[in-house]
Amino acid sequence: MGSSQWPQGSRLRSVQRLWPWLLLLMALGLVRFSKGAGFADAFALISRPFWPGTAQREWVRSATRKEEAARLLLLEEDNSRLRGLLELNQQASGDWLQAAVISRTASGWWQQLELGKGSIQGVAKDDAVVGPGGLVGRVQSVTPTTSRVRLLTALGSRIGVWLPRTRQHGLLLGLGTARPQLQFLDKDVQVKEGDLVSTSPASTLLPPNLPVAVVQSMNLRAVPAPTALVQLIAAPDAIDWVQVRVR
Repeated sequence: MGSSQWPQGSRLRSVQRLWPWLLLLMALGLVRFSKGAGFADAFALISRPFWPGTAQREWVRSATRKEEAARLLLLEEDNSRLRGLLELNQQASGDWLQAAVISRTASGWWQQLELGKGSIQGVAKDDAVVGPGGLVGRVQSVTPTTSRVRLLTALGSRIGVWLPRTRQHGLLLGLGTARPQLQFLDKDVQVKEGDLVSTSPASTLLPPNLPVAVVQSMNLRAVPAPTALVQLIAAPDAIDWVQVRVR
């Protein structure tokens, strides 16, 4: 009788030893079937006390507001640029030819830019180039399909200009920086900061009465005549479309 009970007890102990492994296999099967959803729920429940509180939520909201404000500013700037291009397009008529800026180099940022129009479209050397707001430079060289523009800010650039308020002439000299220098021809000047600088109404090399720049600062002690730094109205570093005055 004792010998008949032994195998049954052995089988019971074997089943008891296998039971944890069976539970583990069942758990792994459930995880595989649910793709870990149970663990995710359990982790969320355990970590809930550590979730961001009021202060953290406010930080997130503040960051979101800043992001939305930045996006709005970028959209407004892009909208303003597109409006400028539309106005440029509407003004294009007669001898004015629209051209896209296709290339520029970091080393010559204030020196030159390349346009996607050339001699085939009628562009020629020394043609005036105008951006949204005013004159930016003159054509320096052309190929059949492209042209290179020498900017007014380029080192060595030199054009005659006119100050309408004081009715005085001057020379605009490029310094290789964002702001050219205005050199007056007379020692006695009545120019003020904010005065407009334009091409001469009697100019033959450039279209007359084109806006060019605004006086930023004066140097009355310069010799042999006073000088001023000016800000171009059409910023050459920001334009991507221009008009070329073809002759």
